[in-house]
Amino acid sequence: MLDDMPIVICIPARNEEAMLPQLMQAMAELTVDRALLTVCLYLDDCSDGSSAWLEHIVPTLPYRLTVAQGGADGVPNAGAARGAAVAMGLALLDGEDGLIFTTDADSRPHSDWIMMGCKALAEAEVVAGRIVRTRATGDPQAFRIERYYDRLHRYRRSLDPVAWEARDTHHFSGGANIAMRASAYRMIGGFLPMPSGEDARLLDDASRAGLRVRRDAAMVVETSSRREGRIAGGLAGLLRALDQGEQPRMADPRGVAWQWRAQAAARQGFGVMDRLDERARLGERLGLTADHVLGVVRDCPNAEAFAMRIVPAAPIHNDMVSLDEAEDILTILENRCCEIAA
Repeated sequence: MLDDMPIVICIPARNEEAMLPQLMQAMAELTVDRALLTVCLYLDDCSDGSSAWLEHIVPTLPYRLTVAQGGADGVPNAGAARGAAVAMGLALLDGEDGLIFTTDADSRPHSDWIMMGCKALAEAEVVAGRIVRTRATGDPQAFRIERYYDRLHRYRRSLDPVAWEARDTHHFSGGANIAMRASAYRMIGGFLPMPSGEDARLLDDASRAGLRVRRDAAMVVETSSRREGRIAGGLAGLLRALDQGEQPRMADPRGVAWQWRAQAAARQGFGVMDRLDERARLGERLGLTADHVLGVVRDCPNAEAFAMRIVPAAPIHNDMVSLDEAEDILTILENRCCEIAA
């Protein structure tokens, strides 16, 4: 049962002294059995007063807080920092299973964050929650992109439904809002030391390993809309680019739709891949030989891993398009899907 599992909240922070008070307050407001909870804060090459402030505040906190410092090479690396924060939590679990939550130091989880995460983890091994930017409506272009990707993900699940997906789903895959079982994290090797994108990579690795990845909008974290980020390639950089008039380019929805239909076919056919005719049929669809399909299926523990590993990049509609074009194409695809369902 998840109810009595230890919970570690693992947070990397880099020169976030100004944001730590709201983060610590959010931790204090969480609806959770505090006997099960430990907050692990990894100070990544901090040169501000974060450490001194935390040392002062620790005795007043209504939960356990453990702090570690590292990353003294001066080169920001989001994946390494988040991995170090989770390593603190794993050390506390000491080989036992437990629940790992991670967020960012400039973020504020809702009070029911842990409760909603635990409910979601009863259905899946890894959960990506919704990330809500403060003052999001003040960034209309970014808000529009987020709404587009939400539509796109819902369309994906209409083509390739899975039992563990949340009814209220979304597209976000950010490290500001991820929960997972410690056993799952260990299985896939954790966050890779990537300068950015370590969060999306972890979710991809989990799916390719055959784990259930759920995107659940009931598990909410608010994060800042600031333009000065701590790493290159993050949200702050995207917002700055949009402010400067950069026009976003998106993958053609028809290409990703091809992939999702193929993944649905692979998922449905996993149980009959012992038959040569079925392997040949799927291989012809994907541009692969039946022997190649057999080699992949033998290495996959379940249908989820098979669907994620066997389908290649789309051979059609693989150019980038403008946001206007992407929205129009997606509307056509959605309408066709509704017509078929009717």
